[in-house]
Amino acid sequence: MCDLLWSDPEEMNGWQISPRGAGYSFGKDVTQNFLKQNKLCLLIRAHQLVMEGYRLMFDNTLCTVWSAPNYCYRCGNVASILQLDDRLEMNFKVFEASKDTGHGIILKKPPVDYFL
Repeated sequence: MCDLLWSDPEEMNGWQISPRGAGYSFGKDVTQNFLKQNKLCLLIRAHQLVMEGYRLMFDNTLCTVWSAPNYCYRCGNVASILQLDDRLEMNFKVFEASKDTGHGIILKKPPVDYFL
């Protein structure tokens, strides 16, 4: 399960080394097998930046939710929160970063491009 949740979905079959240099990429078949073996219908994950705040894949059986708008103060992405009802109907609340954060953060080193 750890490999599946910490790896990245791709439009492919099987597993392969991630092009990001850490972890793996997995395809629709891996997702379908995992869901079937565990008697689930939906896999929700949240560690991968998606510019649109969320991304549905593999016939809506996998959802990536990203809740950090303008990640690292430089990505320009929106973020989202996922609400599920009793029937697993999905409702996404998409939001942008605050216009004035008041943080005034000055970075000594630029953030690592690992998450991009």
